[in-house]
Amino acid sequence: MGIAEQIRTDVNSAMKAGDRDRAAALRLVLSELQKDAKEGQGDELAVLRRERKRRREAETAYREAAREDLADTEAYEATIIEAYLPAELTDSELDALVATAIAETGAEGPRDMGKAIKHVMGATGGRADGKRVSGRIKEALSA
Repeated sequence: MGIAEQIRTDVNSAMKAGDRDRAAALRLVLSELQKDAKEGQGDELAVLRRERKRRREAETAYREAAREDLADTEAYEATIIEAYLPAELTDSELDALVATAIAETGAEGPRDMGKAIKHVMGATGGRADGKRVSGRIKEALSA
């Protein structure tokens, strides 16, 4: 069963349980997945990551604007989306991938970060955020 089918099933379960907030959040995600499938992309994990990122950015903006109610809603939706994503890499796993990437690409300084980032992002399989990867590579190349 694909992610979209699982979400569709979970929407029905949430509706039967009377959990309107969860059902609404899942419907939004399902809509984005269906739109992506129609466009021929078909990368469900990329859609989930994009939607999670949007929710996290909106949460930050709402917190800065002192709108805790809206920020909490965005955080709740991001948490729901994360349940469908593969587990994030641990710091030690990511550090090992960074070390391997630096060794294999021959990266020596900040100007070589792009090669190393591309290498690590390909190896993570979507289990690490690009911002986190670039930060780790920057630390490793600066040391």
